[in-house]
Amino acid sequence: MNRISVALAFLLALPIVQSSSRPPGTPPLNSAVERRLDSLLALMTLEEKAGQLTQYTARWTAPGERVRLIPDQEALIRKGKVGSLLNAYGADVTRRIQEIAVKESRLKIPLVFGYDVIHGLRTVFPIPLGEASTWEPGLIEKAARVAATEASAMGIQWTFAPMVDIARDPRWGRIAEGSGEDPYLGAAMAAAHVRGFQGDDLSQPNTILSCPKHFAAYGGAEGGRDYNAVDISERTLRDVYLPPFEAAVKAGAATIMCSFNEIAGVPSTGNRQLLTDILRKEWGFDGFVVSDWGSIGELRAHGFASSGAEAALLALSAGTDMDMESNLYGEQVEVLVRSGKLAESVVDESVRRILRAKIRLGLFDDPYRYCSVVRERSLILHPDHRALARDVARRSMVLLKNEKNLLPLNKQAGTLAVIGPLAADSINPLGTWDALGRPADVVTVLEGIRKAVSPQTTVLYAKGCAIDSSATDGFGEAIAAARRADVVVMVLGEASSMSGEASCRSVLDLPGNQEALLKAIHAVGKPIVVILMNGRPLTIPWLDQQIPAILEAWMPGVEAGGAVADVIFGDYAPSGRLPVTFPRRVGQVPIYYNHKSTGRPADDTVKYTSRYLDVPSSPLYPFGYGLSYTRFAYGRLTLSAARIREGESLRVGIEVRNTGERPGEETVQLYVQDEFGSVTRPVKELKGFCKIALAPGEKKNIEFMLSTADLAFTTLDMKHRVEPGTFKVFAGGNSRDLAASSFEVVAR
Repeated sequence: MNRISVALAFLLALPIVQSSSRPPGTPPLNSAVERRLDSLLALMTLEEKAGQLTQYTARWTAPGERVRLIPDQEALIRKGKVGSLLNAYGADVTRRIQEIAVKESRLKIPLVFGYDVIHGLRTVFPIPLGEASTWEPGLIEKAARVAATEASAMGIQWTFAPMVDIARDPRWGRIAEGSGEDPYLGAAMAAAHVRGFQGDDLSQPNTILSCPKHFAAYGGAEGGRDYNAVDISERTLRDVYLPPFEAAVKAGAATIMCSFNEIAGVPSTGNRQLLTDILRKEWGFDGFVVSDWGSIGELRAHGFASSGAEAALLALSAGTDMDMESNLYGEQVEVLVRSGKLAESVVDESVRRILRAKIRLGLFDDPYRYCSVVRERSLILHPDHRALARDVARRSMVLLKNEKNLLPLNKQAGTLAVIGPLAADSINPLGTWDALGRPADVVTVLEGIRKAVSPQTTVLYAKGCAIDSSATDGFGEAIAAARRADVVVMVLGEASSMSGEASCRSVLDLPGNQEALLKAIHAVGKPIVVILMNGRPLTIPWLDQQIPAILEAWMPGVEAGGAVADVIFGDYAPSGRLPVTFPRRVGQVPIYYNHKSTGRPADDTVKYTSRYLDVPSSPLYPFGYGLSYTRFAYGRLTLSAARIREGESLRVGIEVRNTGERPGEETVQLYVQDEFGSVTRPVKELKGFCKIALAPGEKKNIEFMLSTADLAFTTLDMKHRVEPGTFKVFAGGNSRDLAASSFEVVAR
């Protein structure tokens, strides 16, 4: 039958039965597909239905090692007791496993293979927090397209990404995996990732299912501690934490992963309000929901379920369709239905959602469409992919300080000393969740600098110290190198294992004795450029006071060294802007720009206000901040009207001029403050942004369209709408330095 699988032939021969009723609020679906699903469901046993709801992991392997199944998994697949596998990859491996499902199981239903492709597969891009620092959703969509291309070539059909959790606490390790603290920027990046992973047609072989996570409010964990409880109001949930998820759903996200945490006493895995009322009925989501690893079983540890059977019942009834790795659905679904505790129609609806996704992927038409060894060999780590990774990395870097224009450096400089534990490191630039990235693929910062400078330039290297150690035995060599140098480049920061899942920190200073090393080098008296490589904002007040040039590089990925060299030598002028606030001290955390005013707003000169005694209330670097190798001046803010009615739009304009001597890119940011409301409103909220390139002396008039729908929020009566009243509008290069005007919204 050539490219037509046995599974499709079998399914097409099935009798057509009457379509089952659809839940209220669900969007209309393709009737032919639904009839096929009805026919297949009519032939499935309860055991086979539970199998479709069950996901297992293959055996963990290091990159480059052959993936193996855990004992008995082949037998389970033959019996139709597995719907999905994660951590199985490789075109040959997934084909071998898929053949068991479509040739040896009774109903020949294909598996779907998932993997954590968070910021690239083999071509590793900057961590998502770094990607968000580009403020370029179109660019990040391209990066996700590359990730999908490589993943699909290796037999992967589903990624557990993007992570779209809003994170206001840099102690939380998973801040590295998301787009920072702002719902508007987070929503733009969420939609970009979904479009990049899924493309325009999921049936194409270079697309994969996206899975925005973790639904919901996982980033609000108390104490910045992973897996911890979240206790927020429904208004905060809807106005802050849910917008990126809704944007991802509107962009077509095929799946959603629910979160480990509870919200106000209800664990997300068993939260019907989240998974059914909001996600499906309000937003019209017709994909399927997968649990996070073992989170259905963890309902018992939460104290929410008294047994595995109750945990399975609560999760499935709430709307969690697939069980990742707790195997409670496989063990309990048939028992629950037979006992009358669980309606089979609930099971059928979850199975239907999973099978629908497999149809959309084209797996019933060709279950081996992702299993081409030829595609794998030709696409993995393709030169075009590496070129894009380098461009994204350099665009993600944020220039935090550049006193006396120390940067860019001269490639003809006499002697450069490159010092620090991350200078020659090829492991940590890959960052957390580096998928199949390999240190051998990484261009280190030292390599990038040596390739960039002229043959006449001498580049010295000394490690100085380890990332997280109190040893000082390498200080002497580093100090000696600094004394011989004209300029010192120090590469400092965190290990990749210090951010990401289960990697939270209570102290945000440079780890180990890196700051002590920096102070020793600083005492030599040479100009110093610090390159920071880290997965979260760090507390670096001493660096800000004493070091003339600081470049935030995040974890830049496989092209780290080339991207850093492009920026520090001026082949690319830094254009990254912070998607998250940098605190001065960890005691300021949580800290974020769109906070409420309070009845006694902070005034560091007045005691009885909302302030600290020992540190300014302001951040070290504000949200949206970043320098360039040139300067930008903003003109007066202009509005198309002083008053608009509900349902109308306002045109906001501002002139931006490059007043420096170099070309550069500026990210123009639009903020709004609703001055008075039925509930208190943030001091400002991002409502638009655009990145522009300007030659020296060039100016551009930038216009934003601001509709009254953009001003809506969850009001006192829990309705989402705009309230008539006065608004301030701001525009500028970061959330602090802004031109301002005002307008009024009046009722119709």
